[in-house]
Amino acid sequence: MKCGLCGSGITTDEKIKKQKNGVTHHYIYYGCTRGRDLYCKGGYIREEELIRQLSNLIDKISVNELGMKTKIEQEVKRFHKFQQSVLEKEPDKDEEIKDVDIKNYAKYILQSGSISEKRDLLILMKSRLIMINKRIVLEK
Repeated sequence: MKCGLCGSGITTDEKIKKQKNGVTHHYIYYGCTRGRDLYCKGGYIREEELIRQLSNLIDKISVNELGMKTKIEQEVKRFHKFQQSVLEKEPDKDEEIKDVDIKNYAKYILQSGSISEKRDLLILMKSRLIMINKRIVLEK
């Protein structure tokens, strides 16, 4: 992902705010690194908003754009192997890897995946993402 104003990369900024009553708030923001323009006005966006926008964007792009079919097939095979070895459950011989809704899987990764899974998802996307005026769009 890169800044739509200056072309610099986007970085993560983590903020921890402690209130007087002892409650701690944890915030993650994404914004321009200002590597190409020290005075870039790209701004920052909260992680929750970024995930919401990416989820909406996933609805609008083609499944081929996500480039995730192979990754999902590997995950399903890994899950079946887990069932066999850890849960000692034998799959039916006729059981095949069913078609998985790739868009819903991508949204699940954005909402509940680990940092590395989210990073892998963004790497697998065939189009580059641009953040401009606190909006995420596909590069044309």
